[in-house]
Amino acid sequence: MKTFIAALMLAAAITPAAAETKLSIMLDWFINPDHGPIIVAQQRGYFKEAGLDVEIIAPADPSDPPKMAAAGQVDLAVSYQPQLYLQHKEGLPVVRVGTLVNSPLYCVMVDADGPIKSLADLKGKRIGFSVPGIEEALMHRMLRTNGVEPNQVEQINVNFALTSALAAGKVDATSGAFRNFELHQMKAVGRTGKCFNPEDHGVPVYEELIYEASATRETYDDIKLFLDATARATADIRNDPEGTWEQFKTYAAELDDTLNHSAWFDTYPKFATDPVTLDKAGYEAFGAYLTEVGMLSSAPELQSIARDLGAK
Repeated sequence: MKTFIAALMLAAAITPAAAETKLSIMLDWFINPDHGPIIVAQQRGYFKEAGLDVEIIAPADPSDPPKMAAAGQVDLAVSYQPQLYLQHKEGLPVVRVGTLVNSPLYCVMVDADGPIKSLADLKGKRIGFSVPGIEEALMHRMLRTNGVEPNQVEQINVNFALTSALAAGKVDATSGAFRNFELHQMKAVGRTGKCFNPEDHGVPVYEELIYEASATRETYDDIKLFLDATARATADIRNDPEGTWEQFKTYAAELDDTLNHSAWFDTYPKFATDPVTLDKAGYEAFGAYLTEVGMLSSAPELQSIARDLGAK
């Protein structure tokens, strides 16, 4: 009997562990506090405990992630809810499968000490942007609410350089600055930023950052495991924001600075605590808004742009 038990123990010792499922995610931007739950889940081993081997990729261009997900070159992409409807309109086969940040961060940012005191002052001025399409969904309505037609401003693609373009005077405002990050970035270069928020200028509330996957995907088990792990990390962050910051900043040397530390504390309250469940009413309302402003001829059926992985 002892020999039999010993043989079983030896067999167990040499049996290889179950292989982890590989999952790749392309972020919307370079790594920053917006990605806290993803990074903390990676660092604390939550993905590994779920049987996942997660590859986190920063994009070369902020418009790339949805295209990569649609083509099946990555499993997940971080994108924006307003973009989702436009992607569907353009025939890009992606669907929302989860939420990272469930309220707006976007703003139109200006130099607080400059001549732009209201959005009405942007008539005839230059506005820098990074992700095409967001301007139509958000900034155009904000301008019109203040008596400015979009064709009365010059729009310039500045890629990642929103703050530097504004600080250097290359543009008079930026569309797509995040109020939790670029305002601190302006302070870091000795300037003071001022944000005009979409929800204060005619745009309904929406989810800022979402997870997208290919619409042709047939199973979502690995994505559910990913989202559960990020929900676990979000709970950790909310319970111990300073302790999780100390861990987050070690992911890459460039994260450990005053800018990212300040942004971390403006960001963590906005992380979705339930990243799986779909806010059906909110998504339908935003689709109706885009139809109202003429960006869509009709709002898409919800099941054509989103998956509710939390549905029973």
